[in-house]
Amino acid sequence: MNLKYLFFFALTFYLSIFFTQTSLILGVVKDDLNKPIPFANILNLDNSDGTSCDENGKFELSIGNTQKVNLKISAIGFITSNLNLSNIHLNNRIKIFLKVDNSILEEQVISSTLELIKKKESPIQIAVYSAQFLNSVTSPSLVEATNQISGLRPQLNCSVCNTGDVHINGMEGSYSMIVIDGMPIMGGLSTVYGLQGIPTSLIQQVEVIKGPASTLYGSEAMAGLINVVTKSIDCLPKFSYDFNISSWGEFQNSISFKIIDNDKVKAFTTIDAFNYNNPIDNNEDNFTDLSIKNRVSVFNKFQFLPKNNKAYPFNLSFRYLNENRWGGEMNWSEDYRGSDSIYGESILTERFEVYTAYQLPIKQKVNWQTSFSLHNQKSWYADVNYDAKQLIGFNQLTWHKNIKQKHQLLAGAAVRYNYYDDNTEATQLVVNNSTAINQPNEWFLPGIFFQDNFAIHSKHRLLMGWRTDYHTNHGIIYSPRINYQFNFSESSIFRIGYGNGFRVVNVFTEDHAALTGSREVVFLEELKPELSNNININWTNFWENDLTKITLESSIFQSRFSNKIIPDFLTDDNKIIYANLDGYADSKGISSELLINFKPIPISINANATFLDIANYTLDDQDVWIKSNQLLAEKYSIKWGVNYLLESIGIDINYSGSHYGPIRLPILENDFRAEYSSSYSIHNFKITKKFNNGCKLFTGIRNAFDFTPPSNSIMRSFDPFDQQTHINNPNNYTFDASYMYASFQGINIIFGGSILF
Repeated sequence: MNLKYLFFFALTFYLSIFFTQTSLILGVVKDDLNKPIPFANILNLDNSDGTSCDENGKFELSIGNTQKVNLKISAIGFITSNLNLSNIHLNNRIKIFLKVDNSILEEQVISSTLELIKKKESPIQIAVYSAQFLNSVTSPSLVEATNQISGLRPQLNCSVCNTGDVHINGMEGSYSMIVIDGMPIMGGLSTVYGLQGIPTSLIQQVEVIKGPASTLYGSEAMAGLINVVTKSIDCLPKFSYDFNISSWGEFQNSISFKIIDNDKVKAFTTIDAFNYNNPIDNNEDNFTDLSIKNRVSVFNKFQFLPKNNKAYPFNLSFRYLNENRWGGEMNWSEDYRGSDSIYGESILTERFEVYTAYQLPIKQKVNWQTSFSLHNQKSWYADVNYDAKQLIGFNQLTWHKNIKQKHQLLAGAAVRYNYYDDNTEATQLVVNNSTAINQPNEWFLPGIFFQDNFAIHSKHRLLMGWRTDYHTNHGIIYSPRINYQFNFSESSIFRIGYGNGFRVVNVFTEDHAALTGSREVVFLEELKPELSNNININWTNFWENDLTKITLESSIFQSRFSNKIIPDFLTDDNKIIYANLDGYADSKGISSELLINFKPIPISINANATFLDIANYTLDDQDVWIKSNQLLAEKYSIKWGVNYLLESIGIDINYSGSHYGPIRLPILENDFRAEYSSSYSIHNFKITKKFNNGCKLFTGIRNAFDFTPPSNSIMRSFDPFDQQTHINNPNNYTFDASYMYASFQGINIIFGGSILF
């Protein structure tokens, strides 16, 4: 009997263990690139138990003896996902993929003052655009991708060679500062060409500051700042291949791969190649609608790891760009470069960049950064030769200190070296009114700066900064900055900022309209540096409930300039006259941006609008101020995007568009062409299929409704060398290619994809 009882007791005990045993979910959380997401959170919605992933994205979660479970997976910067698991997954390792949050105004950890802070805690209003947002547009070019960003517009400056820049709030690209990973390597010659060699596949995010930036970036960023943040080595797959093909015959291929990945050195290389060799003349003016381009860009990024955890890694990056482009008459070839028989504009560009970043292994937080760029350009604008060389060197040392969670102090010293030489009168010294001697433009700009991000109260934050630079040609430059932030609540933020600007101008490096066409370039005086005072007011509001998440952001801005350098196209049809404005220039406007994410359905909507009033003011003979609207500045812009994600089948559908109001254009005397462009719209569609391994395929349409500027935008395209101006030409028109505001490229079908390993 005792044995029977003992057997019964043992059987009951083991059965109870069997039926009450604890099941485990073993898993890993990854992103779209099949890379682990460290420290993601996993919550059991059935009993509120939870866990976190380790640094490799792996986790274990005990769920008891249940046969099914509902999980909630979340991570900073990613869209929260709910997952229902049945018994087939229990005690098995599973993979969970999270989508990056495409919200362009979502609270993110960003770098605004060389410190990683949350966007809501930055007194400087910064817009952050993720790689996913950039990839949702139909172009692999960063320049064209900016067309969907509020207040930004890619502007073509030449209808023949298709050079261009990016305008911020209607102001030319030369008034903005473009940096890569926080390093100011763009400027001068690269103002026109630099961004066009950066593929979107290389970019982690883009940060945009409109208006006065911090003292960190100096006084040149009058209109704003664009910081291109490249992907970190740890966030890249071992190998990726991106390709993009268009119906116009454009081919872009980008290969990225890790070359070293160990505990001492990490490194990757990206090779990007763009090719377009298909001259098209749809408007029948005998000129190429789109310039012919062959471009290769190589980007290398190294990270040297310390032997122990007490030191910091040393980051080193290289970038090389080589481009050959031309535009002109359809029968032009390189044999005609520099001739006056067939018109063509040919530009050969070679550029090399290097930049480093390192935190010194000392008790205090001291960072050292350096960059160097070499830009060579050999070009012919018909029979006008323009060769230029530019060197820019930059060194910066910064000290960071946090005091009692109240003060985030930043102090630093920097020096910039600039060398520029070309074959124009810009670098010539005339002796005794006869002999011209080559004199390259060379200057140093050492400076010191201090900044305090002061948390006055939980609702009040003040960013104060002062910078003093010394220009070897123009003396001392003072640059104060002040930004104030007031949090009315967790969902309502007010910001106001002020700063001034100082800019030394080199006409030929920034304005290639001075070289194209048949006009003579005239300088009425020695050009003085431009000065500006800038103010920006911003209000951001957030609303969230079970159905939607809404962000509304509105801004008012104004910049007033003195000594602004204005190209005069109107006084003489045969000349472009440059002089400092005898008066003042004013750039002001308002903008608003709306983002809506619907929670029950996977739809997100973003829309923005900007209204501009940019003009120059001069006194007439009666001391009355005369207003003249700035050339190539739109009166308003409206942009929108709708994204629909079918997560179950991995389909992403995007529709985006932009609408621009009238733009003032350079016209000739008695010109039959309109002084202002008509309003126009561009519509784009894109469908992307994403696979679980991170690969994707896409197709789309750019400029779906086939908008192009007037076919007669190029004046007297039949006589580009003005050899027949005396024949049937009562208005004395001359060849002119500066009447340009949008691309002549019409509807364009694209196909591409990404392959990851």
